Amino acid sequence: MSSNSVYMIGDVDIHDVEEYKKYMEKVKPMIESYGGEYLIRGGEIEALETKLWTPTRIVLVKFPNKKTAMDWYNSEEYKPYKKIRFNTSTSNILIVEGIK
Repeated sequence: MSSNSVYMIGDVDIHDVEEYKKYMEKVKPMIESYGGEYLIRGGEIEALETKLWTPTRIVLVKFPNKKTAMDWYNSEEYKPYKKIRFNTSTSNILIVEGIK
């Protein structure tokens, strides 16, 4: 198994901003406790080429390795917040291995 950093890329379309804020407040410290680091959390998007994809809100989190990222994503601690995300937004979430 590779020990390269991995990046969780999320494209999130938020439908219920007030409820989603509860998710954001609780999940950030949880991700950090697993060694995750937010690199992008929203922000202005300038789409240069969009034949396959038109992004809405981008989130990029760096994790030390895939095991740590998956441990967080599948944790009992995160499970109730995943439900909040499912109920308040539509999203695509990817894990991509980095080159270092």
